[in-house]
Amino acid sequence: MVAPKRKRAEREAESLPSPPGYSAIPIKFSEKQQASHYLYVREHRVREGTNSAWPQKRTLFVLNVPPYCTEGCLSRLLSPCGRVQSVELQEKPDLAESPKEPVSKFFHPKPVPGFQVAYVVFQKPSGMSAALALRGPLLVSTESHPVKTGVHKWISEYADSVLDPEALRAEVDTFMEAYDTKMAEEEAKAKEEEGVPDEEGWVKVTRRGRRSALPRTESASLRVLEREKRKRARKELLNFYAWQHRETKMEHLAQLRKKFEEDKQRIELMRAQRKFRPF
Repeated sequence: MVAPKRKRAEREAESLPSPPGYSAIPIKFSEKQQASHYLYVREHRVREGTNSAWPQKRTLFVLNVPPYCTEGCLSRLLSPCGRVQSVELQEKPDLAESPKEPVSKFFHPKPVPGFQVAYVVFQKPSGMSAALALRGPLLVSTESHPVKTGVHKWISEYADSVLDPEALRAEVDTFMEAYDTKMAEEEAKAKEEEGVPDEEGWVKVTRRGRRSALPRTESASLRVLEREKRKRARKELLNFYAWQHRETKMEHLAQLRKKFEEDKQRIELMRAQRKFRPF
């Protein structure tokens, strides 16, 4: 009975439809699971003349990686093909041409909740070739390498979330020292290139200069707005249209009437205060 089942599984794996250019590797979470999940793998290639952070001929690109399959699980599943140098999981394929910064132990991106893609780098090209010809099914969780689920997984994640303050401080200090060194080098380079024309005679304009930058404070912003308001008021055409003449005259007459009434009230008050009162 075992041989027919194995042959049937092999026929199903051979007849499994997969994306063009990919090979299918069946995996199972454990021995109790009957249905298989499939990883789709191919050699990582880029266009000619394009730089890549992943080495050519040694990098395996993996699609349809389930959430319960971690980097350690992938490394263990593919280690029979050859020694694995590194494994990195991502939400989507990486199109960046420049190498990435080293991954921090404390500051890491939020894990992707769904399916992911993976880049598996082997130490030798033969490992990548053997992975393309790999047949399964492969077991993710075994007795020797169990994968934590449920409450055990939550407890492990909580334990990992408790950080060591001293180690965290040391990593932050190291990062800030490297950042300060990088900024000092960029500032020195910009100071050297300031005012120096390039091969075509163009001069690069930088933020450095004789005039200091305007401070980004509320008072400075209010001064700039007031200056712009006065500038617009000087440019505005006064008494240019007929309706502007009429409105100006009406406003002037209203001000005169208001002033006349105020003067009358003031005179009446002064007269009332000058009455003779002997007793």
